[in-house]
Amino acid sequence: MRASGVLLPVSSLSSRYGIGCFSKEAYQFVDFLKKNGQSYWQILPLGQTSYGDSPYQSFSTFAGNPYFISPEKLIAKGLLKKKDCDVYDFGTDPADIDYGKMYRARYRLLKKAFELFYNIKDAEFVKFLEFQEREASWLADYAMFMALKDNFKGKSWVEWPDDIRLRQPEALKTYEEKLKNQILFYEYLQYEFFSEWEELKSYANGHGIRIIGDIPIYVALDSADAWAQPELFQFDEDRKPYAVAGCPPDAFSATGQLWGNPLYDWEYHRKTRYAWWIRRVGACYKMYDVIRIDHFRGFDEYYSVPAKDKTAQFGKWEKGPGLQLFQALRNSLGDLNIIVEDLGYITDSVRELVRAVGFPNMKVLEFAFDAKDTGPRDYLPYNYDKNCVVYTGTHDNETLRGWLDSIPKADYGMIERYLGRKVEDKNEMVTEMIRLAQASAANLCIVPMQDYLVLDNKARMNEPSTLGKNWRWRLLANQLTPQAGLLMKNMTKTYGRMQVQSGRAETKDPEKKSGICRSRKRKKKRQQ
Repeated sequence: MRASGVLLPVSSLSSRYGIGCFSKEAYQFVDFLKKNGQSYWQILPLGQTSYGDSPYQSFSTFAGNPYFISPEKLIAKGLLKKKDCDVYDFGTDPADIDYGKMYRARYRLLKKAFELFYNIKDAEFVKFLEFQEREASWLADYAMFMALKDNFKGKSWVEWPDDIRLRQPEALKTYEEKLKNQILFYEYLQYEFFSEWEELKSYANGHGIRIIGDIPIYVALDSADAWAQPELFQFDEDRKPYAVAGCPPDAFSATGQLWGNPLYDWEYHRKTRYAWWIRRVGACYKMYDVIRIDHFRGFDEYYSVPAKDKTAQFGKWEKGPGLQLFQALRNSLGDLNIIVEDLGYITDSVRELVRAVGFPNMKVLEFAFDAKDTGPRDYLPYNYDKNCVVYTGTHDNETLRGWLDSIPKADYGMIERYLGRKVEDKNEMVTEMIRLAQASAANLCIVPMQDYLVLDNKARMNEPSTLGKNWRWRLLANQLTPQAGLLMKNMTKTYGRMQVQSGRAETKDPEKKSGICRSRKRKKKRQQ
């Protein structure tokens, strides 16, 4: 079935307190999508970001980002007062996230809310205790990890004293007692995060909008996962990585991309029948309707860089788990609703794995028009089959308008030849590129919100291999205009991707919780 959706990170939503979150603006965005015929909202990973603010480097693969907790919801619960929030400086530019100010202000507010929540112990406290018990398999380690990081002034766990770095039982017991209040604080943050996210997702599903979540293939070295379960990774006897993840030299970087994530010990995962992966993907399906797996190529072959290296130039490809992992996931979880991120240099063996798993892969229009390319041109729309997802661009690319400003004349001319006419106005060309995506045979079309708004590279989300300027762009409150919605709606309707209206009355109060519309049936009960 043909459908379309919009890519917009939660962090990029407009809101009052420095970063997009699960506030009324998120519900209004769902209403905007429904009104304009969309069926999907694609977001970036919801994990708790670490240094560098990348959603692809998280302190836990299971925990949510406390930044997304809505101060307005805490005010409504009586845990904060509006004046508590208004006293802090969250940054002066509403189109930009100031993460330094965000961190200082947000956590003070969250700590204040937690202290009142813990002291009053009202009826909701029982739900918190139930959440603790239900999510104990990851929550306890995560909360202790975060409390220990605070105790050690933010240092990575690999720099902690050996007794707690190596998780010696006596040290664990000592720190658990010493840091019990801070541990409770981090457990509370996760309770509040998931409560608010489940409410928002329920509202979206009830209005015919399905959520596409993004799961990074790797976890961060400085994470609760790596500290608590070192057996999952390629660590030496001292629990330090001897090889890390990266990407070889390519168009983005002449020296490759040194990601630094610990690599999986795939032999261990095979022996345990991929139990951790089943738990991880199962947790994702509780959060999302569809999962986009980042860097899918790593399951066929992964790029291994010696941990001592300063660049990724001298890494080598190693064999990944291949089809066996996905067979294990299907056996345990049933049918999988997954989008494969297979971008970059793709080998025949990767193509074969994509065919074998049967998941739709990605086509990016910004990769299609290279006048010097003499290859097969997989990204040109006439080569698409139905089982794929077409994007004008992703979070790692320039915006369409920024890309059109930067490409050579020969590439721009190639687009015009493909369209069969001259298009001198670049804003008009943005519209035509969106039209190419919507008109393609791909079952699903996803367009970044920046492209519907015809924004230049000031609105770019991420530039790989750079630091300090990424993950910061936000919508302004007045940018979801009727004109942008009309473009979205007309394109979607013209090319047969319009959401089928259910006929149910739309909830007027965006904060009102609606029932979850189950998107699909699973063959087996998901593991907790």
